[in-house]
Amino acid sequence: IRTHQRQYPPAKFVFAEPGRTGTAIDSIVSSGCIISGGSVKNSVLSPDVRVNSYTEVDASILFSHVNVGRHCRIRRAIIDRDVHIPEGTTIGYDAEADRQRYFVTETGITVVTRDYSLFENPVTVDYFTSE
Repeated sequence: IRTHQRQYPPAKFVFAEPGRTGTAIDSIVSSGCIISGGSVKNSVLSPDVRVNSYTEVDASILFSHVNVGRHCRIRRAIIDRDVHIPEGTTIGYDAEADRQRYFVTETGITVVTRDYSLFENPVTVDYFTSE
């Protein structure tokens, strides 16, 4: 059996401005992740995840290549790989609204699958140059 693990740079936490400091508390942050002015708590971030400015991620699992836009709030969610969460999105705070767009488990965990898109024409995002 052959396996391959991509080589990523270490995780990066940027912006030293008040209210915009990239932080991760009680979380696992994998290589290649960029916490660009966002806040991550009690979560697991797989390789190559980007959390943009003013975004809060709490008690969630984000799989590889997820890009979370600015001003998002995510709580008790599982986000599948290659998903782009648009700016200003709220997930995990209103169960009824979440049921209309995503899958919500009996225990209240919101699951966002790969086929998720709020856009009619999804946009490809370069995780390392978009702000």
